[in-house]
Amino acid sequence: MMRSVLAAALAAAIAVGSATASGGPSLLNPASLRATAPAVFSVKFTTTKGSFVVKVTRSWTPRGADRFYNLVLNHFYDNQPIYRVQPGYVVQWGISGKPAIAKAWRYAFIKDDPARHADTKGTMVFAHALGYKNTRTTQIFVNLRTNVLGKSFAPFGIITSGMPVFKALYHGPGLHGYYAYNNQPQMIKYGAKWDRKWFPKLDWIKTARLLP
Repeated sequence: MMRSVLAAALAAAIAVGSATASGGPSLLNPASLRATAPAVFSVKFTTTKGSFVVKVTRSWTPRGADRFYNLVLNHFYDNQPIYRVQPGYVVQWGISGKPAIAKAWRYAFIKDDPARHADTKGTMVFAHALGYKNTRTTQIFVNLRTNVLGKSFAPFGIITSGMPVFKALYHGPGLHGYYAYNNQPQMIKYGAKWDRKWFPKLDWIKTARLLP
C-alpha cells in the first residue's frame, strides 16, 4: 500500500516539475524556483536561541545545494518550528508554517545526489523517506555527531559557527507527552497556529538569509 501511494506521489511530483511556471518564482509553485546555486555560499539562520551559519559547497550535492539555495533565497525557512531535537544525534526542521506552502512542497521531490561527504558532526543534510529513493523535499537536519546513515543522506553543507545553539534548543515533549516529529501530517495540514498550540515550548527558526 505504501509503495503504491509513494509511486502516485512521485508521479505527481514529476508532473509538477515539468509544468511551466507562470510569472516569477513563488513558494506556492515549486517548479518556479529554478536558480542555480553558487559554487560556495553561506546562510545565516537566526533562531529563538541564537544564530548559526552553514557553509554550502555545491559540488558535494548539486541538486541538494540548488534546492536549498532556492528555498533560502525565497525565505521558505522563515518562521518555522524546530520540531525534532534529539541531543547528541540530530536537529531537524523544514515544514512551512503556512499550510498552502507546506502542501505545495510535500511531494516536490528532487533526485538523490551521490554521497561525496560523510555524515560528520555539524553537516547539514536533506531528510528523505527511509527506504525510498529520490524523496528529498524541504526538510533538513544537522548531524550532532558522526552518524552512519543511508547512502542518499548526502550532506550539502557544514556548520561553521553557532554549534552551541543546538545544545540550547528545547527537546522535550509538547502537550500530553507527544513529540512534534511524530505529528508531521498535522503540522502540514494546520500550520504554525497548530504547532504553537500543541507544542508551545518548541524553538523556532526566525529567518534564514544568504550572507554576502
